[in-house]
Amino acid sequence: MKEIEINNQKLVTGDCHKWLKGQDDNTIDIVVTSPPYNLKINYNKYKDNKDIAAYFEWLHSIFSEVNRVMTDSGSFFLNMGGTNVNPWIPMDVGHLCRDIFTLQNHIIWIKSISIDGYTYGHFKPINSGRFLNHTFEHLFHFTKEGDVLINRLEIGVPFADKSNIKRYKHGKDLHCRGDCWHIPYETIIDKASKGKHPAIFPISLPEYCVKLAGFDKDTIVCDPFVGTGTTLVASSNLGTHGIGIDIDPHYIKFAYKRLKKLNDQENLDEYLRKE
Repeated sequence: MKEIEINNQKLVTGDCHKWLKGQDDNTIDIVVTSPPYNLKINYNKYKDNKDIAAYFEWLHSIFSEVNRVMTDSGSFFLNMGGTNVNPWIPMDVGHLCRDIFTLQNHIIWIKSISIDGYTYGHFKPINSGRFLNHTFEHLFHFTKEGDVLINRLEIGVPFADKSNIKRYKHGKDLHCRGDCWHIPYETIIDKASKGKHPAIFPISLPEYCVKLAGFDKDTIVCDPFVGTGTTLVASSNLGTHGIGIDIDPHYIKFAYKRLKKLNDQENLDEYLRKE
């Protein structure tokens, strides 16, 4: 396997299961990842069309290794999406973890929502006489025993009614965000600007996960299916150590370029505008 590091972020080209098996027990604090959904999505190299039984067995073996390498106080955030014709995939994959982890929080990532006649966010529209447009994905928060303390106010939101701050004895103008997170995509002009990857998530998603789990400068964040490096961009932004693994050298190369641009202070503002 090839490894390259930049700004406390390590990128590994290779099979994540093999890499995980080579790591020591209880060494990773936070795992944030989104594996292939087995929906025949057109990746650059990976073939997203495994036999369903083989797909489940493959993921179960990876999740078992995640449990082994994760610290007892660690958190595993698993992002899964489905389609209208195959809506069970997220739940089926989440269920694979039932004998490995405890489901501590089930979060809904809302990509787009309509309120009072206005739509906020983006989604891929479908032309259908049967289905509604699909505007959310699942984010499963797993821990080993379900007893890990989280930092809810790190991703908290201000009170609409400021009198509640004193009434409920809050020390500051923040309350829990809840388990529905509206995180829209930024507008992307072309496929090349996202590394020609068909299934990315916004930087705020892994940032929220790391903040919720709790972190410091020694925290190790891992993404076994790092793709174009979004989790490591979040890790770099927060000042943690990151490890990202992907089998496709093309995505690793793109992720490295993203991280390199973050280190280039001269181009930072322009880069963030394009995210």
